[in-house]
Amino acid sequence: MILGGIFLTNAILAEIIGVKIFSAEKTLGFSPVNLNIFGEYLLDFNLTAGAVIWPVVFITTDIINEYFGKKGVKKISFLTAGLIAYSFLVIGLVTMLTPADFWLEVNATDPEGNAFNISYAFNTIFRQGLGIIVGSLTAFLLGQLIDVFVFQKLRAITGAKMIWLRATGSTLVSQFIDSFVVLGIAFYVFGNWDLSQVAAVGIINYIYKFTVAVILTPLLYLAHGLIDNFLGEELSQEMMKEASSDRSFL
Repeated sequence: MILGGIFLTNAILAEIIGVKIFSAEKTLGFSPVNLNIFGEYLLDFNLTAGAVIWPVVFITTDIINEYFGKKGVKKISFLTAGLIAYSFLVIGLVTMLTPADFWLEVNATDPEGNAFNISYAFNTIFRQGLGIIVGSLTAFLLGQLIDVFVFQKLRAITGAKMIWLRATGSTLVSQFIDSFVVLGIAFYVFGNWDLSQVAAVGIINYIYKFTVAVILTPLLYLAHGLIDNFLGEELSQEMMKEASSDRSFL
């Protein structure tokens, strides 16, 4: 329940707050890097706010995989996808409600006294286009299924040792797919980007995910140790053995 709660909360939050794009360089006090990719696109490390907490989903996926196996990851992944879709549906319905006059009046100006339409701001922030919704859900499920497949394949090779290899390896493969699928569906299929632009932005996103996956590896060992201590060695080993017993494809 704890792992599922962490997974669900961060996955849904990442989808909702992902509408904000922030500059990683400026946030850290640096000037934009102005990368020239494919000789055509000038890109900086501008990322969605959802990327900040998405690594928590990476770690939680690997931990669930470690103790509950493929079935556990698939169960929580499909449940989460359903709840993300439900969240978008509720948000869509809520933005259609007529705002109260007093709510518009008390929020009619910003702190500097400029005119401010809070209803427009609310709808703009929370609404997301069909392409982004379809792309993010497809990429999420595809990424999770690939992650669990690669994780179990590496586990069959490493056994109980080398947690870092199967966790980081599965994340790097799955997030490579995720990074390009969501952009391809949202902005190529449903939008007006060309393939070279999808590839350029996808590379930037993947560099971030690759870096964070490596940096967060110690947290995986910490979580593993806490869970082993909570379960006890005998139950912990029994659960991990059962989790690794299913070798079927996806």
